[in-house]
Amino acid sequence: MSNDGTFRPIGESEERMFGPTKLIVSGYDKAQKEEFLSLLSAIGLGELGVVFATDGDGETPLLQLASRPHKSGFDSRSTFPRAIVMSGLTENELHAVMGGWRTLQMPRQLWAALTPHSQNWGLLALLSELAEEAKAMAEAKGKPQ
Repeated sequence: MSNDGTFRPIGESEERMFGPTKLIVSGYDKAQKEEFLSLLSAIGLGELGVVFATDGDGETPLLQLASRPHKSGFDSRSTFPRAIVMSGLTENELHAVMGGWRTLQMPRQLWAALTPHSQNWGLLALLSELAEEAKAMAEAKGKPQ
């Protein structure tokens, strides 16, 4: 997504996207959190910071979540929809995370990148918007969501 909130294709470069380098993860149970951290290590991104959103983070602005320390929320519950919000990754890191996730055939989830447009959105507001977009795209393709 561009700075004005419109979509743009993701390339393949070492150019960093907006925000602190972090992944915001929601909706994972403890075993899935461990599996995801193992995936990052396996694809050479084990040092990438990961924040696990908790049930108390629904109204927390995304930039604030992305500023938390690595593994924050790991031991806390998250019943929000499964999602990963990527912040400050290079385009190549983004492709590696998504490719690794597909290779492991992990359950369907929502994906987003932090942008100047979304940085002050609460987590649940973003997840709601993403769910609506996913539903509209699935309906356009004639697939149930």
